[in-house]
Amino acid sequence: MASQKKLKILFVSAEVSPFAKTGGLADVAGSLPQALAVMGHDVRIAMPRYKFITHPTETRMDFPVLMGYRKETAIIREYYLDAFQGDVRKTVPVYFVDNYQYFDRDNLYCYYDECERFAFFCRAVIEMLPGLDFKPDIIHCNDWQTGPIPLLLKDIYGILPFYRDIASVFTVHNLHYQGNYPRECLGLLGLAEDYYNQDKLEFYGNVSYLKAGLLYADIINTVSKTYAREIQTPDYGEGMDGLLRSRAGDLYGIVNGIHYHEFNPATDPNIARNYDEKSIEGKRENKRAVQQAMKLPERDVPVIGLISRLVDQKGLDLVADSFAELMKYNIQIALLGSGDPYYEKFFTDMAQKYTDKTAAYIGFNARLAQQIYAGADIFLMPSRFEPCGLGQLISLRYGTIPVVRATGGLADTVTDYDENTGNGNGFVFHEYSSEAFMKTVLRAISIYNDRKDLWTRLVTSVMRMDFSWPASAAEYVKLYRAAIEKRLLHTTTVEGISRK
Repeated sequence: MASQKKLKILFVSAEVSPFAKTGGLADVAGSLPQALAVMGHDVRIAMPRYKFITHPTETRMDFPVLMGYRKETAIIREYYLDAFQGDVRKTVPVYFVDNYQYFDRDNLYCYYDECERFAFFCRAVIEMLPGLDFKPDIIHCNDWQTGPIPLLLKDIYGILPFYRDIASVFTVHNLHYQGNYPRECLGLLGLAEDYYNQDKLEFYGNVSYLKAGLLYADIINTVSKTYAREIQTPDYGEGMDGLLRSRAGDLYGIVNGIHYHEFNPATDPNIARNYDEKSIEGKRENKRAVQQAMKLPERDVPVIGLISRLVDQKGLDLVADSFAELMKYNIQIALLGSGDPYYEKFFTDMAQKYTDKTAAYIGFNARLAQQIYAGADIFLMPSRFEPCGLGQLISLRYGTIPVVRATGGLADTVTDYDENTGNGNGFVFHEYSSEAFMKTVLRAISIYNDRKDLWTRLVTSVMRMDFSWPASAAEYVKLYRAAIEKRLLHTTTVEGISRK
C-alpha cells in the first residue's frame, strides 16, 4: 500500500543534540530523527557546523552559494548518529553545512549578520541535495532559522524538476523567536522586492523568516495541541495569530517525546543510585546526593527542583513573588539555570540568604541536572507559556512530581492529581498568579508530608507512564504523508493534470 511506503526525510535544524544545544529544539532534533530511522524511514539531518563541533567528519562536497551579488562556499561534511530501539540498530547521516565566515564562531546565535548566516544555510541545504544524490519526499524545517526553506522550495527551486514535488513541514518550537530582519535580507535569499508586502514576508517593517515558514510550508505544526490552539489567539500569537488562523486547516499539534535511553533512572550513569518504578526507595539516596552536591543540609524534607532558562516565559516572577512565603515551610529548593541577569542575581541572593533551604547553580551542568531530576521530590514549571516543555516529561520519568501551570504542552501532559481517586500525575494551576502558584505548591507539599502512602503510589504511577518518541514519531509520519499529498495536489494542479 502507498500509505505504508517508507519515506525519505531531511530534518533541518539550527541545533541538534549532542552537537549543539541551547534548548529543547536540539533535543527534539536529535531524538525524533532517530525514532523515525528505527521505524524504517530514510532520515537524514542537516545543521550548521559551528566552531565547537569537532566530531571527525567526511567531506562530501563543496559548492558556491549565491549571496546577493557575491558567492560564498558551502562545504558539506558528513557524520552520523546511532539510532537503536531494542534489537533494531540504524544510523542517521548528519550533514554539517560549513562556512568559516558564518559558522566559525564561539556561539550559535546573536550575531549582527544573523539573517545572512541563515539565508546561506537554507540555500546551501537545498542546493546540496542533488550532489548527495538524495531526493527527500519531505523536508522537515524547524523554527525561524529554517523558515525560508519552504518558500525557496516552492517559488525559486521548484521550477527545477528535481525539487518540484518535495513537500515541506514547518515546526514552530517557540513562536516568540521569529527571525525578523531588514528588507535587505530579501536579496540574500534571492527574492525580488515584491516579497516585501503584508501578504508575503513583510512583518512590522521587517522581513520575517518565521513568517516565510508559516506561509509557504505545506503543513505547519507545533509541539503540543494546546499550544497550536493558543497561538491562534492574540494573547499567545506574537503578532502571527491572524496568519495562523488563516492556516488553521494546515496547523497541527504533536507533543514531543523524550529519549528513553538517555533519560532512564534505571541506567543513568550520572545519578547516585539507579532505580525504577519497582525500587523507588532509590530516590532517597539520590536526594542525599543532591543535597551534598548543592551543599544543603541532609534532611528528609521535600526537595523542590527547578531546572530552567531563567527568563520571564518560565513563570519565575511567580516563584520570586512567593519566595519569602515558601521559605516559611520546611522544604529545600535546588535550582539550576542561567539567563536573565535579574533572575540569576535573585536566586543567588536567595541561596545566600537561606543557606539551609536554597541552593542555586547558575550555568549549565548536565550531570547535576540529572541528579536533580532523580533526587528532587517536586519539580517546578509554572510557565507563563510553554509550547511543549521537556522538563516535566523528564521529571515524570524520574518519579519527580511536577507542579505546572496549565498552558501549552504542560496542559497536554500533566493532569491534576486527585487524592480521592488517585487519578492525575502532577499538580496543576490555571490562573497566572502567585496566589494560585503558592496554593498548588503547598498542596503538593502537604500530600508529600502527610500522606506518604499516596505519594508513593503517585511516584510509582507516573514512572509507568510512557512519553517516549515512538508514538509522537508515528504522528509525524502522518503529517509527512499529508504534506506529500498536498504538495502532489499543488503540483498536478499547476501542471494542469487532472488527478483523475
